[in-house]
Amino acid sequence: MNLSLHTGLLGALEAGLIAFFVGLVVYGLWAWVCRRSGWGIGYAIGWGAAIAVVIAAGIDSWNLFYLGVARLESPLYARLALQGIHDADSLGTRVVFEVVGALTGTVVGWWLFSGRHGHHDSGNAAE
Repeated sequence: MNLSLHTGLLGALEAGLIAFFVGLVVYGLWAWVCRRSGWGIGYAIGWGAAIAVVIAAGIDSWNLFYLGVARLESPLYARLALQGIHDADSLGTRVVFEVVGALTGTVVGWWLFSGRHGHHDSGNAAE
């Protein structure tokens, strides 16, 4: 998928918004799987958040990691490493926004879908 995102802070915000929706959808799928198999809500939150972060921020996180550990002594190696990265100047900002967006999408998904997962009677808790 080749999206034409902006560069700089606007591109990071766009990537974070996409990651938010990825988190929302992935949590919704995991909540459905957990309901069908009888697992607790913790599985849906944990696996939903982890998979959403991998999907949303995986490639940019890998590029950020690779730039940190690769030996870029010559301009040729640096140019080759930066050639395949969209907006290498804002890579760190984009990774942070993608991770925050995916985790926020998971939390909002939990908030939206929590009534359907399991109902706890809290009416007698104060007595």
